[in-house]
Amino acid sequence: MSAASALQKAIFARLSGDAALAALVGANGITDRRIDAPASPLVVIAGIDSTDHSTASEAGEAHSVTLEVWSGAGGHREAQAIAALVRDALHDAPLILDGHSLVLLLHRDTRLRRAEKSRFHRAEMRLRAVTEPES
Repeated sequence: MSAASALQKAIFARLSGDAALAALVGANGITDRRIDAPASPLVVIAGIDSTDHSTASEAGEAHSVTLEVWSGAGGHREAQAIAALVRDALHDAPLILDGHSLVLLLHRDTRLRRAEKSRFHRAEMRLRAVTEPES
């Protein structure tokens, strides 16, 4: 399994297992794809961009993880609350990755705005992760 796939699987498991987050988004509120007519609210693992982060002696990858929080509630309050729970669940979390070691997982930024031409509010979150293959 690639490091990006292992990271996505671990992020999904961590978010799916968070009781406070599940209370806000429901049992099917965490996904890796946005549905055309999404249920609201929703947390989407929107993408992972990976680059080589090897040193002279160690192999590794750096990953930019994009998560989206979608809310149909009026105003930003619900999207902000969900984004805060996602950040709490993932920032510096000791995730276990299949075949890889997670060196770090840090929240970089969150941008909150109303999605164009829709009733949805969206928080776009970016995290930075570094992985190394298990020896």
